[in-house]
Amino acid sequence: MGMVELEKAPGVGPREEAVRRSDAEGCLVVAIRIPVRIVVLVLVLPVRMVWDALVVAGRVLRDTVLRPFGRALAWLGRAVFVWPLVGVWRYVIVPLAKGAAWLGNVLLVVPAVWVYRWLLTPVGHGLAWFFMGVGAVFAAVGRGLYAGLAWLARYLVVVPAAWLYAWVLTPVGHALAWCGRGLAWCGRGLLWCLGMVVTGVGTALYWTLRVLLVLPALALWRWVLTPVGRVLAVIGREVLDALGHAWRIAGHISRAVGRFLGTLFRWTVAEPARWAYRSVLTPVGHAVRDAVLRPLAEGARGVGRAARQALGSARSSVRQARADVRRMLFGEPAKQRTAVRREPSAAEARTLGSSTTALTKD
Repeated sequence: MGMVELEKAPGVGPREEAVRRSDAEGCLVVAIRIPVRIVVLVLVLPVRMVWDALVVAGRVLRDTVLRPFGRALAWLGRAVFVWPLVGVWRYVIVPLAKGAAWLGNVLLVVPAVWVYRWLLTPVGHGLAWFFMGVGAVFAAVGRGLYAGLAWLARYLVVVPAAWLYAWVLTPVGHALAWCGRGLAWCGRGLLWCLGMVVTGVGTALYWTLRVLLVLPALALWRWVLTPVGRVLAVIGREVLDALGHAWRIAGHISRAVGRFLGTLFRWTVAEPARWAYRSVLTPVGHAVRDAVLRPLAEGARGVGRAARQALGSARSSVRQARADVRRMLFGEPAKQRTAVRREPSAAEARTLGSSTTALTKD
């Protein structure tokens, strides 16, 4: 016993060994997994790269074209449809509806209420009183007719029917019931015989079908279809796992390729273009601006000022020539008389328009 205990691995019992054996994968799964994953990765990698390229192109198209175009369409839709409809609703339909409601109230509701209150209500009360009286008369007549008809029905229909049921139909029914019970007993015996025959035939057919169909089908299911299904399930599960694994690996590869292409584009196109813009085009542009464009602008502004001055001189010359021609044809215009001031000047105000003052006046 001591040797056996020493040979056993510590901490490994029969339950743990059974769990490990159930969790372990067979050689078929291991033999299928690696080739399937390699083949699926080779097939999925181009699809994933094309998918990532389409995603990037779709995002660029969405941000640069579709979103501005959608905003423009939304603004155009509001300007063409929403705002006119709101204006029509607010300034046309709502006032027309209010006017129609007021007109309908004046032309229909008020006359209808007046007719109902002062014409139909009194007429309705009168008709109700009249029909209540007529209904009371007809009710009394109806009760009398009902009592007479009930008496006639009782002695002409009910009493003869009860006598016929008690003395004719009841004995005949008992006789028919006795005959029916006899026929039922015979039928039960016949049905029992038929049941036994059917049971025997059904048992024979059951065992025949079981031996010829059910047992071969069970054997086919147990020894052929079940193992083949398990193998196909393993293959399908491995293919699905390989697809997921290959899709993830292809995503990492596609991302790495995209980063490499982005870096290559940046270092081969963007950075040289930025360096050329900063180091070449910007100094050349500044030099062209300082050496060519600014002198040209100053010259153009000087030419403009000279042209404006020349145009001003020409307009003043034309205005003077037109005034000279008018003076030659029509003469000098009459000088306007200065208007007499209503208030006297300072001297006149002090002397009141006379050569003497109030102190030297006689």
